[in-house]
Amino acid sequence: GFFQSHAVEVDIKDASNATCLYANWMMRFLITYESNTSDYKTTTLNLSSSVTHDGSVCGNDTQAALVAVQFGEGHSWSINFTKTNETFQGDLIIFTYNTNDTAVFPDAKRKGPVSVVVKDPTHPVQVNNVYVCHSADFIEAENVTQIFWNVTLQPFVQNGTVSKKESRCRADTPTSAPTVLPTAANVTTVSTTTLSPAPTTPPKPVENPDTGNYSLKSGNKTCLLATVGLQLNVSQDKPLLININPKTTIADGACGNTTATLKLNDGNSTLISFTFVVKNTSASVQKFYLKEVNVTLLNRLNGSVISSADNHNFSKWDAFLGSSYMCRKEQTLDISEDIQVHTFNLRIQPFLVEANKFATAQECPADSDLNFLIPIAVGMALGFLIILVFISYLIGRRKSRTGYQSV
Repeated sequence: GFFQSHAVEVDIKDASNATCLYANWMMRFLITYESNTSDYKTTTLNLSSSVTHDGSVCGNDTQAALVAVQFGEGHSWSINFTKTNETFQGDLIIFTYNTNDTAVFPDAKRKGPVSVVVKDPTHPVQVNNVYVCHSADFIEAENVTQIFWNVTLQPFVQNGTVSKKESRCRADTPTSAPTVLPTAANVTTVSTTTLSPAPTTPPKPVENPDTGNYSLKSGNKTCLLATVGLQLNVSQDKPLLININPKTTIADGACGNTTATLKLNDGNSTLISFTFVVKNTSASVQKFYLKEVNVTLLNRLNGSVISSADNHNFSKWDAFLGSSYMCRKEQTLDISEDIQVHTFNLRIQPFLVEANKFATAQECPADSDLNFLIPIAVGMALGFLIILVFISYLIGRRKSRTGYQSV
């Protein structure tokens, strides 16, 4: 179940049966994998109700502490901690997912365990403190997004008792009163019918989103370019319009010869991924197109899912391979009955990017119609001007004749 998530509690005892390591947290994984049809899909892996912690060990001044958990059909996650004088810090996070789990990866091309190793970004914590972070934290690496929340952790417990002194993460100490997503910074409530006797001030029109510039690299070479303004239309208890802020959005994803995925993370609250594939329209002609869009809205305070949807059956934004696709006018992508994605000032090239620049663009029909109407409008204006000049000429000539006859 996508919306199910179970807490993990690890309480390791030493030889005297005293607690030497304690951890309690929740986590979820978003994984992009290649299917049997060479398409890339994004799936969600949650913790099951049955989790073991074999291999977890206490640490000391010379040996690292280790938290290791196993869950589901061959999945595992671990992190080791080192102690330096008066602080401890996470070192390496190793996440292994097993694509033989057909419930999560029903059509994975690659079978077997896949491991992702990433450095823990958390800052050092005082040894006699317990680290607490209720807010959602994200780590992205190698097509995997790891999401953690409601974390309570102390790897080097002293005297068998978890400390009452807390070291809070920065996200848990907001500068203003906490709010539940969507936030007022990027959400506008659409006006609804009320029973008030007299109309109040009309709601402020929703502004179009700012245009962001995003790119992906394969090695040192840019492999995907995108310029787009994004807005979500979410139907919940009240309709919501959410503008994606390019200044707080991080781009990640994967490039391939026939598939490419762009994943956008807006402030750890909105995750959007676009998957493009290549198709053969003839023996010598290839095109790319948008095939799949995934949208996940998260509660920034606890990482829970507010809304989630995906559509794997698009056939939009097609252009010849080696060119880019452009559409300045607003477009709407229907992800589900409850979620739509609106795009503005779009230009995308997911394959064969050269010199970090967009190739020649193929314009959408809406832009082509606009370009076609402009010369027509100009021609009509010129024609109208010519008619006015001709009428003025006839009037002036008639007046001249009348003047001669009077003489």
